Amino acid sequence: MDSPRKNRIGWDDLPGHVRSAVEDILGDRVVEAVSQPGGYSPGTADRIRTATGRRAFVKAASPAVNRDTPAMHRNEARVSAALPAYAPTPRLLGCHDDGEWVALVLTDVDGRHPATPWRPDDLDAALGALAAMSATLTPSPIEQVPTAAERLRYDFTGWRRIAADPPDGLDPWARAHLDELCDLAERGIAALVGDTLCHLDVRADNLLVDAAGTMTVVDWPWACRGPAWLDTALLLINVRLHGGHDTEALLRRLPLTADVDPVALTGVYAGMAAFFTDAARRPPPPGIPTLRTFQQAQADAVLPWIVQRLR
Repeated sequence: MDSPRKNRIGWDDLPGHVRSAVEDILGDRVVEAVSQPGGYSPGTADRIRTATGRRAFVKAASPAVNRDTPAMHRNEARVSAALPAYAPTPRLLGCHDDGEWVALVLTDVDGRHPATPWRPDDLDAALGALAAMSATLTPSPIEQVPTAAERLRYDFTGWRRIAADPPDGLDPWARAHLDELCDLAERGIAALVGDTLCHLDVRADNLLVDAAGTMTVVDWPWACRGPAWLDTALLLINVRLHGGHDTEALLRRLPLTADVDPVALTGVYAGMAAFFTDAARRPPPPGIPTLRTFQQAQADAVLPWIVQRLR
């Protein structure tokens, strides 16, 4: 489901002044740009090489590409600039923002996305990276980010909107248990307490693994402060989506999640299922035609897990 983008713009589609601004940040002329697959942004996602061999990663967008992406890039620029050097994340080399086009220039990560369905070695590397990241980012090195509860409160109330206007294709079990799902999601919100800097969108296409097996966590527009276990719990949604692993056994085995209140975890998954189900019924955002299908697939993966946990 983490499929390559079909309509992403590339380096050559950027206005000349934006390309020049990126070259000014790098202090060199760009001679090669290779668009990268994966993810759902319609903006650029190019690995670039300069005339002297320097490499970097550039992502850029304007409201004409998608109205929300520039704001996401601005958020990511602020977070990336403040991330400590010891975090397993790319470094921000510079940012161009002319009020319309926002372009981030980041260190290039010479790696690939984890294979899906998840291979055991990739999964172990990802879980290890998240455990290390939660330790190094607690307490949060960035104070000026929302809490996880602030980020997710609207999304987790999706079951109430669905109850008021149920879609025709709503999962039968969910339809019959809407009150319970609403209550569970409220418990999920209450559980999102902590002072760890969380990524909040960890999945295969937001991770890169290099030849040595080192995992890097990329794309930070949704950073927030929350519990140390949150990113690990959310990654397991992506693992469950692609199949091949017992995510319930992983929750019980992993140090970050093993001692978390099971009702709290179920509540978080109920809240995420609310977000996926409510969002999937909306029209596709401009430039991102496959997003709603992906959100529905995640809802379809999480709901049976909630049923399993409740039993």
